Amino acid sequence: MCSAGWYRFAHRLDSPNHGPRPEGAAIDLVVIHAISLPPGEYGSDDVPAFFTNQLQHDRHPYFDHLRGVEVSAHFFIRRGGELMQFVSCDRRAWHAGESTHLGRTNCNDFSIGIELEGLDGHTFTQEQYESLTALLPVLIAQYPVKHVTGHEHIAPGRKNDPGNGFEWSFLQQGLGLESKYFPESVIHSVTHKHV
Repeated sequence: MCSAGWYRFAHRLDSPNHGPRPEGAAIDLVVIHAISLPPGEYGSDDVPAFFTNQLQHDRHPYFDHLRGVEVSAHFFIRRGGELMQFVSCDRRAWHAGESTHLGRTNCNDFSIGIELEGLDGHTFTQEQYESLTALLPVLIAQYPVKHVTGHEHIAPGRKNDPGNGFEWSFLQQGLGLESKYFPESVIHSVTHKHV
């Protein structure tokens, strides 16, 4: 399903914001993020433009502080479930920033980043969960993934996404994975917050 790190069922839009992974790095972590530009507004092309360094910074006051910022996740899932890919999973995308997971720093070195169109603490859509539960098994089959976590868990105090609106237990149920794959603090009884 993945050729040279590109998922065949994702719309490919190449970002320049990536680099080589350290030699011998095991890609064993998936990081779930949330992003919307401007925050809380959905459906525009501002996030893809941001990830490809083409954001029109004068279009909205919020964008001014993003000037010169170069970031990209591997994947972006829109509210309707559409899946985009910006960086090969074999490459190191710039999504996690300063981060730590199980004692290892620089999570970009060994992780795959998936951005959901959304806002910290808000709910996500059924279509987004469906895309996520279709994508993750492919990544787990292709790479030695052992953990799926949130940006908030690898950068606590600095990041809050995807936040308490994200249903970790619903994701776990949809994937049929053991709880050891997920942060201990987020696996509870299944609720239905998605819209």
